[in-house]
Amino acid sequence: MTATPLSILDLCPIPEGQTAADAFRRAVGLAQHAETLGYSRYWVAEHHGMPGIASAATAVVIGHVAGHTARIRVGAGGIMLPNHSPLVIAEQFGTLESLYPGRIDLGVGRAPGSDRETARALRRDLMAEADGFPRDVLELIDYFEPAEPGQTVRATPGEGLRLPVWVLGSSLYGAQLAATLGLPYAFASHFAPAQMMAAVNLYRQRFKPSARLAEPYVMLGFNVFAADTEAEARDLASSQQQSFVNLRTGRPAKLPRPRPGYYDGLPPQHRAIIDDALACTATGTGEQVAEQVAAFIARTGANELMVASAMHDHAARLRSYELLATATGLAA
Repeated sequence: MTATPLSILDLCPIPEGQTAADAFRRAVGLAQHAETLGYSRYWVAEHHGMPGIASAATAVVIGHVAGHTARIRVGAGGIMLPNHSPLVIAEQFGTLESLYPGRIDLGVGRAPGSDRETARALRRDLMAEADGFPRDVLELIDYFEPAEPGQTVRATPGEGLRLPVWVLGSSLYGAQLAATLGLPYAFASHFAPAQMMAAVNLYRQRFKPSARLAEPYVMLGFNVFAADTEAEARDLASSQQQSFVNLRTGRPAKLPRPRPGYYDGLPPQHRAIIDDALACTATGTGEQVAEQVAAFIARTGANELMVASAMHDHAARLRSYELLATATGLAA
């Protein structure tokens, strides 16, 4: 049992044999299910040029999901800010906050969310934009503040709304920036856990209170594959395992169907990919994953978990989140 808030990260995966339209229908169903179960947030993330991920137009997906839910917070985890003008993002999320007041979150990261060629097609200068990320974050936040006298560039909608802005990261860079600016911090431990504790400790040690946040607040990514039996959960997790091996070996594809015994049959170098990328993962029955989640929270001191669960079968995915919610006491 844990009182720590649980939220959901959804990349709108496109399973083998399905389309982006199917992924968006599944996204709405998952967000509605999450709202019923008591999850705090439903976030989608910006990725480009990936055949198995449908959330490239992140703000559009957020608006679609928010329009089909009533209470759950909906947001970006995140927007890859160097791909965009801060003013455009302020206007997009100002529009979303105006349409769905008090329900929109904006997480921003500095990675392109794509390969280098796709990043160039997004008109990014890879070297210059990486260096400009702190400046862009400050500019973005400023657009949400009340306008100053004589201010000529203003975000409409956006000005004065001050919706929550998070810094996302998978290294010490984002942790330092979030601490300096006094913003909440989300670490991508669900796929890049290597520097998790170093980043979290740095953020907490160097955090400076701000008008937006008085104390440090850490959200950590965590994978969960829950099912009615441990064997079924392991089989369901194999879709995500295959997806990571495909991605890291230069063969990105739609989310594969489960393959029983997949991990055991892999060569050592491919097992290492899974062991490194998916180290922050709970697999098993509801009770088993609840124990693993509680242990992870106790070890990290996370204020909130952002749970990812990429499964080929939509009904199994809904069941996984239901089992987690029930076993942790979220769905009372």
